Amino acid sequence: MNDSATASNDVQRRYREFLDLLPLTLSLAGLPTSDHGKYYTEEQLEARAYTIKHAFKQTRILVRECIQKQ
Repeated sequence: MNDSATASNDVQRRYREFLDLLPLTLSLAGLPTSDHGKYYTEEQLEARAYTIKHAFKQTRILVRECIQKQ
């Protein structure tokens, strides 16, 4: 397999992992949903993205720990 195919497979694998972990990530992040018709400011979006990013890191750690202990 060439390098571009390997890189493409790696991106697809990481994307699939992200999607699989997204429900748990959002649950751990604990962010409230917005009201209908209410939009967040740029600063609020950045803060929410930061929270989700760090929740995703913790989700990956949690899942790896759970899998290793089985």
